[in-house]
Amino acid sequence: MCHDQWLIKTQIDQLRQSLSNQNLQLLPDYEQRIQVLKDLSFIDSASRIQLKGKVACEIHSGDELVLTELILDNVLAEYEPAEIAALLSAFVFQEKTQSEPTLTAKLEKGQKTITDIAEKVNAIQVRHQVILQSDEGSDFTSRPRFGLMEVVYEWARGMSFKNITDLTDVLEGTIVRTITRLDETCREVKNAARIIGDPELYQKMAAAQEMIRRDITAVASLYV
Repeated sequence: MCHDQWLIKTQIDQLRQSLSNQNLQLLPDYEQRIQVLKDLSFIDSASRIQLKGKVACEIHSGDELVLTELILDNVLAEYEPAEIAALLSAFVFQEKTQSEPTLTAKLEKGQKTITDIAEKVNAIQVRHQVILQSDEGSDFTSRPRFGLMEVVYEWARGMSFKNITDLTDVLEGTIVRTITRLDETCREVKNAARIIGDPELYQKMAAAQEMIRRDITAVASLYV
């Protein structure tokens, strides 16, 4: 009898906790985020996960909503591995820089596409009050996200580390850290390509990883 009473009291405590003001305060935010995922087709009307949602689950190193849209819209299909690496650097680089990268016409087109996708996602989140309306726009327009695109592009094409440091005012350690994180992003996009059944993208991401994973960025420590 004592054990049964203890079980009932435990259940009562759990119910009180689930109905507490602290939990209820988070409910509107949760519902707003769910609605964003529905509008973007990451989940269906019954909250069942869709293909976009499965892809987003693979993304941990960058903005999973924007990057998933980029992958599922097949934007990366027209780019070579070095160009893809440069475009994906926007998802991991967030440092301050005064340098304006010199980009090819294709990279400029890719930059605009990423910005447009980010603005679309941003507008949906603002509409559902997940984020506040801002004059600065999305994270990809209000921050120097594209500051290392030229550096990463030239690095992937084989330029030496000494020469790529002359292309930007970003510190050497930040460049190494960005390329290391970019390798992880490439791996995540490669896994996403496997999920959606895109062997061409899978091969391109594997090639991009090989291109950037070399020299100083591939050592365990910068002090070796």
